[in-house]
Amino acid sequence: MFNKWWDLLIGALFGLLCAGLILLVSKPKSGRAILLRPPPTSAPVVVNVDGAVQFPGVFSLPVHSRVEDAVEAAGGFAENARPGSINLAALLEDGSHIFVPYQSAEINSGTENGERTVSLSESGEMISLININQASLEVLVTLPGIGPVTAEKIISYREEHTFTRIEEIQKVPGIGPATYEEIKMYITVGE
Repeated sequence: MFNKWWDLLIGALFGLLCAGLILLVSKPKSGRAILLRPPPTSAPVVVNVDGAVQFPGVFSLPVHSRVEDAVEAAGGFAENARPGSINLAALLEDGSHIFVPYQSAEINSGTENGERTVSLSESGEMISLININQASLEVLVTLPGIGPVTAEKIISYREEHTFTRIEEIQKVPGIGPATYEEIKMYITVGE
């Protein structure tokens, strides 16, 4: 009888040992804990809103904001604004300058003899335009690629011919298509 109990005890111990070995082998390996963080929040878009708005200034807006949101942050359009000349649906980019133009296309900037007016570039920046029918030699030489000799040629040409379109400046000797492309965004004929 002792052999039976002995065999039974050894069988039970062997079974427990096998079960422990199976548990040890099948146990997943321990590793480092994974730290889950919330998704990063995007930095706000900072834009400068200027021109015909109630409160011009610099504003922080959420990412994916539109020009319309920037105008509303500036208090909306002023009474003399020309809202149809800007794209209100355009997405804002950080560091953008939004200029809402006034009712008149050009604003006299107060320079003597009306030599300079203010207009908008394609990007919405204000540009001081030079009236090629009235500008002095000192003002004309501020144009890119125009020196004193070419400025005198412009003055001589306009004494006989009034410029009716800015393209006509190419009729002045020394001003070709390349020079015209450089200066066309800076000149006006005083329309």
